Amino acid sequence: MTISDHETARHNWGPPRRRTVVWHDPVAAAAIGLKMSGRDYLEAILAGHLPPAPIVNLFNMRGVRVGDGEVEFSCEPDESAYNPIGLIHGGLTCTLLDSVTGCAVHTLLAAGVAYTSIEIKVTYLRPVFAHSGPLSAIGTVTKPGRRVSFAEGSVRGADGKLLATATSSFLILPPETDG
Repeated sequence: MTISDHETARHNWGPPRRRTVVWHDPVAAAAIGLKMSGRDYLEAILAGHLPPAPIVNLFNMRGVRVGDGEVEFSCEPDESAYNPIGLIHGGLTCTLLDSVTGCAVHTLLAAGVAYTSIEIKVTYLRPVFAHSGPLSAIGTVTKPGRRVSFAEGSVRGADGKLLATATSSFLILPPETDG
């Protein structure tokens, strides 16, 4: 293709699209959250008393339900998350699964205790499109632990079909102490 051909192709792209993402200071919210049990913190976010993590707004996610060792999120994917072949990028689905499995673990943690992902294995079962949503994701703790916890997650489309599953492990971080 010549430069002229590229310019002609660019005119066929249509107008650019935009999406604005707004968030609140995540460090301030996390500092408050460390003073609460994990479940209380997630329930405060769900109730709108504390802001969600910025990633929630970036990927159009929202909390639906919080229980002991289990959470549910919804996600409304849009074409801003498309990959070059016209599907929702697997990273969005993986992020959704990492979020629900991590938050499921978080529900069982005491105040001051944090966690971080060690490993996640995602199995993609069906493609996800912008018209697939809203997605429903559930994370469940399969084995809590003092040092490492394990959880599983699933994502379903609006039609109820299973789109992806994950198994995850999380390092439990004890409260920081002075000295």
